[in-house]
Amino acid sequence: MNYKFSDDLRAIREILGLTQTEMASKLGVQQATLSRNESGATSASDKLLEKVYSFAFAQNIKLGRLKEMLWLEDLKAGHKLLFHGAKSIIDGDISVAKSRTNNDFGSGFYCGESYSQAISFVSGFDKSSVYFLDFDTEHLRFRKYDVDRDWMLTIAYYRGRLDEYKNHPLVETLIQKSRDCDYIIAPIADNRMFQIINSFIDGEITDEQCKHCLAATNLGNQYVFITEKACQNLKILERCYIPVNERTYYKEIRNEDSKLGADKVKLARRQYRGKGQYIDELLN
Repeated sequence: MNYKFSDDLRAIREILGLTQTEMASKLGVQQATLSRNESGATSASDKLLEKVYSFAFAQNIKLGRLKEMLWLEDLKAGHKLLFHGAKSIIDGDISVAKSRTNNDFGSGFYCGESYSQAISFVSGFDKSSVYFLDFDTEHLRFRKYDVDRDWMLTIAYYRGRLDEYKNHPLVETLIQKSRDCDYIIAPIADNRMFQIINSFIDGEITDEQCKHCLAATNLGNQYVFITEKACQNLKILERCYIPVNERTYYKEIRNEDSKLGADKVKLARRQYRGKGQYIDELLN
């Protein structure tokens, strides 16, 4: 799916109250170039895309957030607006078969609940973009996780850290439950959070310490579509371009949040020291 560049170009001009000639002057391009792109007579070059979207963001026009608000207003009952941060273009239909197996919940199509959440996970990649998706929730089975022991162990299993305990009845039951549904709603576990789970698996902290450390690094929920039936209920609404200055903005926000989260983790480890069970006590 291409970007809705002609619509976006008109929207940016209208928000700023600029004519084509005035905006062309600010961008350093010909008025005819903007005219052809607004009419859809030509496809925008990568250079023009970056010029226009970075200019808009520099003028404090957060186009992605504005679109999020508008799409939310148009949602039908029983539908959910979701977001997928992509490092490259989605080619063809959405499918479970195209995903990696070592994600939080194994193979699946992963989405976030907000534009800012989705963009934060791809802000470090050139040519990344955010897809807006309409999810029809009807006639599908789902499993919801909280930040608890079951969630921690399930993620550890799919990320390849529970091989030693994979035949334990508790682990087998958890994995069976994780696949007995069409989609999953669960807290996001980024690499920083997985390091905390690693500390639990390695016997350095208890399950209580781990749980509270992870709760301190709250990144919101993710939706994981694990069956083709669930993927068929996803409809791509549009793809949003992310200019360099917007990627930098969200990268800095995430770095600040990471620092705050790291400090909370230190406090949680101290406060819950000695409480709960270690991994060998739990699975032996």
